[in-house]
Amino acid sequence: MKSLWNEAEAVQMASDMEQRVYSSRLLGGVPELVLHGGGNTSVKITQPNLYGEDETLLYVKGSGHDLATIDADGFAPLRLAPVLRLAELEALSDEEMANQLRVNLTRADAPDPSVEAILHALIPHKFVDHTHSDAILAVTNTPGGVDHIREIYGDSVVIVPYAMPGFELARTCAQILPGAMTDQTRSVVLMQHGLFTFGDTARESYGRMIDLVTLAEDYLASQKAWTISLPDMPMPAAELR
Repeated sequence: MKSLWNEAEAVQMASDMEQRVYSSRLLGGVPELVLHGGGNTSVKITQPNLYGEDETLLYVKGSGHDLATIDADGFAPLRLAPVLRLAELEALSDEEMANQLRVNLTRADAPDPSVEAILHALIPHKFVDHTHSDAILAVTNTPGGVDHIREIYGDSVVIVPYAMPGFELARTCAQILPGAMTDQTRSVVLMQHGLFTFGDTARESYGRMIDLVTLAEDYLASQKAWTISLPDMPMPAAELR
């Protein structure tokens, strides 16, 4: 997986949101990472609210927006503190989760936040990237997937068992991540789902995504599972005449 980061372009993106848009588009332009517009990204930004008080907002990709073409208006601005509290609940229906996310937006005209918004809030880093990388899924969606992931990444990632995307996954991560993440953690691997990377800068989070996906691609190649040759099929008798 080749990094598309261009420092000459990136330095022109002065704000955190501009950096967020730039690296999101880099991810979104690679079908092997976000087939059919999937995946989501976020950035946490502290800004003064209406009363002049500093408030940390989670800007997370709006549902239905394509990372390849997203702009700043495609991110939903959520108040971080109440979104984090949602992960403390024992249960939350899809309808109520969607409602709670909307009532914690700071803009009435903002898009609906990604279903993964609570999980983005839980990861204690400024920039967070999530993709459904082909290479990662090829490893996790096979028998022995957990062992393969450990063989590739060792202790540098936290592995989360499969849970339904949305509140169930966020709740599972809220139980696992605080005790499992360390200063050396580079990623969260969601079994049968994809990969989360993060960092203090957009470049760090993006770079980790590219590096970790490359390791998965190299592993598949070493197992002769990256390139699959289809057998020659005999031509039907009707076409031989």
